Amino acid sequence: MNTLSERSNIDHLRKQAKDLLRLYRREDPTAFERLRNALPAARSKSNAALTALQLRLHDMQSCVAREYGFASWAELKDNVDLQRARAQDTQALRLYWLRLVYGGDVAGGQWRPRPALAARLLAEQPELIGDDPLLACAVGNEVIVSRAIDADPAWVNRNGGVLNIPPLIAVTHSSLARLDAYRQPLHRCLRLLLDRNADPNQSFNNGEAKLTAIYGASGKLHDVQMTQILLAAGADANDNESLYHSIDDPRPELPCTKALLEAGTRVVGTNALAKVLDFDNLEGLKMLLAHTPHGDPDLGRILHWAIYRGRSAAHVRALLDAGADPNAVNSDSHSAYRHAASFGLPEVMRLLEEKGTGEPLTDEERFVAACASANAAEARRLIAAKPDVFASLTEAQLRQLPNLAMSGRDDAVRLMVELGWPIATRGGDINGSALNWAVFRGNRALTEFLLEHGANFREPHGYGSDVLGTLSWASNNEPRGDGDWPGCAAELLAHGMPGGMPVAGADPSGLTRTVSIDGRTMPFPIEVADVLLGNED
Repeated sequence: MNTLSERSNIDHLRKQAKDLLRLYRREDPTAFERLRNALPAARSKSNAALTALQLRLHDMQSCVAREYGFASWAELKDNVDLQRARAQDTQALRLYWLRLVYGGDVAGGQWRPRPALAARLLAEQPELIGDDPLLACAVGNEVIVSRAIDADPAWVNRNGGVLNIPPLIAVTHSSLARLDAYRQPLHRCLRLLLDRNADPNQSFNNGEAKLTAIYGASGKLHDVQMTQILLAAGADANDNESLYHSIDDPRPELPCTKALLEAGTRVVGTNALAKVLDFDNLEGLKMLLAHTPHGDPDLGRILHWAIYRGRSAAHVRALLDAGADPNAVNSDSHSAYRHAASFGLPEVMRLLEEKGTGEPLTDEERFVAACASANAAEARRLIAAKPDVFASLTEAQLRQLPNLAMSGRDDAVRLMVELGWPIATRGGDINGSALNWAVFRGNRALTEFLLEHGANFREPHGYGSDVLGTLSWASNNEPRGDGDWPGCAAELLAHGMPGGMPVAGADPSGLTRTVSIDGRTMPFPIEVADVLLGNED
């Protein structure tokens, strides 16, 4: 096993992985032996079998990590990050640690909270907290916090510390609450602060938004006990953020959402109903509807949102039972029935027919419905009967290509493009083309397909950039857990996008690299930047 030196550099380790990849592609026997010894997927395989696997850079990174005694490349990188952090002065080290605890919305930058790494750094250097009461709030150290209150009772409601935040924010936004070892201490610290007259509605403005304590507990940490403690102390969750973001909880039962609703948090005006329809969570929808006035006028809009999100007839039935108007029209003046047809939702259409809102469809509407359903035979029959059908489609109908690309309806997208659908049409949440949506989702196969059929990386979206900007944002924020953004970058380069140049001054977190490409500078994760810079091989 190799030994990681205290001066290890992630770029040097990445170069080791690239060198191993080059040897592997040359069918070098030493590369095969290293892979067999370190990579579980390669054990006991012949050289020919290893060649057939067509291993890539991430496999080599995994091999190098295991050669150093780590279970994954991410674990190796974390260890290198810690080594680099240890070399910083106390103030810089604390700021680094706070970014691990809170992420960028509280601590600044594009960092994500990394509680396990924060806990590991603190275990190695417990003196990091010192006597700083705000740092003590982040870990739930009641002794230091109590001492600070005894010395200055007004401290409980004052901003301070490295991040200039109030104590309740320091507790309720601490990602360490996700770890068993810190959860109960943080709960006790929260009770201590409230018992000593901390305002349960403490907030912090990060320059972009007002972040409340209840939002941190329910909308970021999804900690139901912390949420209940704040609610019992009088926290007001009617901030139009807490309920909405509580729905991001990966648990389908949404315990924090339930706690907020039972405490009287309003649904109307929060857009929480639309948010829950972003997920396939029928019970979550019903829970919110139970706290929504029957027949609320906004339910018509929500009905159309359910169709836009491609939700089931059961979701639509729940909305109708709650008083949503089946005759409501959307911003394109389409009825719910016609809207459902454009998304290829026959069960929803049948349900609406039962409600007496079925309508005869035009030839164009039948064509769009056939495409959305990926019914190739029917779509081809209709276009054969009306070859100029695209010229008569409305703007709203044309938008179905990017709308369906957004929704992951790849079969429909492929059929529409093959039939001649205008490929650069913009739509969906970001008002982008189908290619923007393929890259947003990290869908390499669809990205390649669209590029081969004439799509271009310069296709804009509604946030002032184009597909390259989509690649930067999506690869950094990972809206999907299964996205292959390095693969999307490779396809864009293979289909005419110019390569990039490195820019000095990388993110000090080591998580991203700034690249100049097509006359613009943008941050990308290291793995994506390597592809754009031609460093993958």
